[in-house]
Amino acid sequence: MGILDLDAALAAAQEQGLDLVEVAPTARPPVVRIMDYGKFKFEQAKMARQAKKKQHVIHLKEVKYRPGIEEHDFETKTRHARRFLGEGNKVKVTLMFRGRQIAHPELGRAVVDRVAADLADVALTNELAIPSIVVIAALAIWTSVRISLPLEDRASLGKLARRLRLVPAEAVG
Repeated sequence: MGILDLDAALAAAQEQGLDLVEVAPTARPPVVRIMDYGKFKFEQAKMARQAKKKQHVIHLKEVKYRPGIEEHDFETKTRHARRFLGEGNKVKVTLMFRGRQIAHPELGRAVVDRVAADLADVALTNELAIPSIVVIAALAIWTSVRISLPLEDRASLGKLARRLRLVPAEAVG
């Protein structure tokens, strides 16, 4: 419509039965639009609902272990952690010491390493903290692609190959 004075713009909006909405108040002259403001707000809310419906919120799930955990309990808790990772959540592995168990932190470290080894096919391990009473490790779902290399190339890469989970070409088949 071009540049109009305020009264003419209001009259044009009322004539069409619509609202005069200020779009850019800091512009000189201010930019306004003639629209149905209620319909505009409804469409914005509808688009926000659609966007919220499509998003997936990643939760942090926690699985607690103790140094003297029995085999069946270990397998059950590890299976729960695997399920949480399969749902796309992150898993926090907490190892709690009780009383004099703190004198043997290597037992707790062995449990955390065993959890990491059991879930290595689906998760990356990120060691967060080793405070005096609780050992915490975080696991996130494995999203990388496994790369195959000949065995001699893999050996030359060393730690990097293990970190990237490179497998020998013979194992891929």
